[in-house]
Amino acid sequence: MKIATWNVNGIRARQGQFLEWLATEQPDVVCLQEIKASLDQLPFELRDVEGYWSYWHGEKGYSGVAVLVARSLVNVSLSCSHPGFDFEQRIACATIGTPLGEILLASIYVPNGGKDYEAKLRFLDALDTFAAEAARDGRLVIFCGDLNVARTDRDIHERERKPNQMGTRPDERALLERLISRDLVDVGRALDPDNDHLFTWWAPWRSLKQRNIGWRIDYVLASTAIASLAQSSVVQREIGTSDHGPVVVDFAIS
Repeated sequence: MKIATWNVNGIRARQGQFLEWLATEQPDVVCLQEIKASLDQLPFELRDVEGYWSYWHGEKGYSGVAVLVARSLVNVSLSCSHPGFDFEQRIACATIGTPLGEILLASIYVPNGGKDYEAKLRFLDALDTFAAEAARDGRLVIFCGDLNVARTDRDIHERERKPNQMGTRPDERALLERLISRDLVDVGRALDPDNDHLFTWWAPWRSLKQRNIGWRIDYVLASTAIASLAQSSVVQREIGTSDHGPVVVDFAIS
């Protein structure tokens, strides 16, 4: 099972790039963030992507997430949000039947905190509760998306590090670590533990993306039982013109 997550920073601006990438990569599940479009703004090619069930959960011009699941998978259901903490269309979920059992998968876009830092902390805290409840109930989960927190200074290029900047503060990092402690594994880092230049987002100036001077804020967090089957995790920095690159993880789940 190939799972991809990508903050596209506007799906309409990236429509051609997305569809070309999708046809080439052929992931089984795609999680998108910052689609910046409501369903009625999407062209037909996106509303009904060939070969995929899709759920688009967005509003005009701001935020928004989506989940696309290959029609070849079985026992699939899509849901718009989690009523306990979703706001501004920041989470969309799918459940998928697999030989391991049912997997709950979520596409997540955490607020960056610039306009309302407390809202970011509340969102992360509620996400942690969501994960704790799933772990308590023995549910298998995969959380994908732009979590807008770099776990450690190592996840930021040395040229981009500044004291107490958003995305690096102790309280938000503590919430992310608490979330991961709910029987979750940071798959990208687990598969590439010695890479000091593993980044997923680059500020859109001074050719930082081309120079790989960035941050790692996009994650695939998987329950331990699923993470143990991860075979590869790749950040596709060269794909598209978004300031984020797709993160693609292959799991040995047939």
